[in-house]
Amino acid sequence: MDITIYHNPRCSNSRNALAAIREAGHEPRIVDYLATPPSREELVRMLAASGLRARDAVRSKESLYTELGLGAEGVSEDALIDAMLAHPVLLNRPFVVTPKGVRLCRPPETVHEII
Repeated sequence: MDITIYHNPRCSNSRNALAAIREAGHEPRIVDYLATPPSREELVRMLAASGLRARDAVRSKESLYTELGLGAEGVSEDALIDAMLAHPVLLNRPFVVTPKGVRLCRPPETVHEII
């Protein structure tokens, strides 16, 4: 099965999702999204396929979120996507993409829905 995980090795949820994929017998393509963020097209596709809005995928607890005013009323989905692309630390993780679907694997056990 072709599996891609947008991974941050410093994140326990990301590490646990990766471990679950491997325990299920798969070796995913690992994308360090902080070093290699998804393209706009990829991010929009992942959000749509997972049924999430950009607001659902942004890390609102990051100080940068507040500094950029992203919590203000009226901030558009496009503005949030632009912010996540410009500052990948704002993108929640891990996103896992498989032929069975896309999930933001928080909690990490969510990965079992698509592997």
